[in-house]
Amino acid sequence: HSKPVPARSAARRVIVHIDLDCFYAQVEMIRNPELRDKPLGVQQKYLVVTCNYEARKLGVKKLMSVKDAKERCPQLTLVNGEDLTPYREMSYQVTELLGEFSPLVERLGFDENFVDITEMVEKRLNQLQQSGCCRVCVSGHVYKHQAINLHDTAHVRLVIGSQIAEEFREAIYTRLGLTGCAGVASNKLLSKLVSGTFKPNQQTVLLPESSQDLIRSLEHIQKVPGIGYKTTKHLERLGVRNVCELQAFPSAVLEKELGVSVAQRIQKLSYGEDDSPVTPSGPPQSFSDEDSFKKCSSEAEVKEKIEELLPNLLDRIHKDGRRPHTVRLTIRQFSPTDKWFNRESRQCPVPPQLIQKFGKEGSNIIPPLVDILMKLFRKMIDVDLPFHLTLLNVCFSNLKDLPSSKKGSIGFYLKQMSPPSGSGKRVREVDDVSQGEGSASWNQNCNRTGSTKTRKLSEDKSSNIKKAGIPDFPLHLSLGDIDQEVFRELPEDIQQEIISQK
Repeated sequence: HSKPVPARSAARRVIVHIDLDCFYAQVEMIRNPELRDKPLGVQQKYLVVTCNYEARKLGVKKLMSVKDAKERCPQLTLVNGEDLTPYREMSYQVTELLGEFSPLVERLGFDENFVDITEMVEKRLNQLQQSGCCRVCVSGHVYKHQAINLHDTAHVRLVIGSQIAEEFREAIYTRLGLTGCAGVASNKLLSKLVSGTFKPNQQTVLLPESSQDLIRSLEHIQKVPGIGYKTTKHLERLGVRNVCELQAFPSAVLEKELGVSVAQRIQKLSYGEDDSPVTPSGPPQSFSDEDSFKKCSSEAEVKEKIEELLPNLLDRIHKDGRRPHTVRLTIRQFSPTDKWFNRESRQCPVPPQLIQKFGKEGSNIIPPLVDILMKLFRKMIDVDLPFHLTLLNVCFSNLKDLPSSKKGSIGFYLKQMSPPSGSGKRVREVDDVSQGEGSASWNQNCNRTGSTKTRKLSEDKSSNIKKAGIPDFPLHLSLGDIDQEVFRELPEDIQQEIISQK
């Protein structure tokens, strides 16, 4: 896969942000066209995680409880959206389609993509100049209806970018049947912020002179992509709640409070400055699945839920073709005051003898994996005391190719469509994108323990905004990354083998 290219000068760069409309609902309407003109909601547990625009006209909103949605709109049709397989597969098709236009496509969750079209724009600009043509028309809207100056090449580049964005949206609709919005700007941050100005199925271009108007229109600093939950809370304690306050805050004080790199990065973001490159996403860096619930308070329940999560995960790993070398368990304990950001994780290496069993028919790998995950669980929870969990997440990471494997690519994944699980019992969290809003360039100060699926359920900003957060673990572990107590419980020969691989 292509390596990230250094960010070009801000004056030349043209970035498109594509955001698909009510993605889950659109996929369901494609799967069952009879739903197209009906108010439709996609249900996960007791929430309507997204709904189509017919439902929105009748008062249904994303993340509304099923009970409230039905009261608001009795004719609402609900579809169970707990199996993410069809959404995941359609999402990868969108990314692959955009990759036909440009090699620089970065996934952000299931329903968003960045595309760096700078080189495409330059070629068209050169063709315009060589032809002597000076007229070029914008596609879609211009933010704040700002006048376009055709003598300003920065304006002309963005106008050409708007035409290319329109071509992307037309291709996605013609070939996949999906509509979406697009934002065109000089960097990732601004293109993402401007893309939702006109919805649905519309697009907006942001000219440089309007960037401060856009960034200052944000109600709260947490609306700025790249400023995570913990940083927001820290800033609030300093009396900083909006973009203007962050811009005016003394840099020296901010650097002392947050560290130099974080302070400089978020102050640049507050001015709409973002030089992070569009990084081609490539295959998933991890696979995870999770279950959220109102209460889980016994070891037996924890073990049962882990056993339910593993089969789907192992099936996806088998189709990918790579073998995971790290397993992580994440829990969320009930907290009346910190509902979304109360996660705790432990991870350890997958024993070498188990690594060999991934993907092999007939090898019963689930019991030993359950044993490992329960040991990780006991490192976080004293089972002799009462506990109240509201979420469990199992993640396999540190994926490595087999020497003879030809798998591990998005293309391979799409050719091997996995059937729906049919269980319909779980809300799943996926780490199916290697870069997202939690990527190093965007959310370096992101809350390491992440946000829950229920908060970001709407269009699954994948477990990577990457969600407001769960960053992928590094591809190469150091011993410091391993839960030492679990490591000590492994057989001595396995310990030696793990150490020898470092």
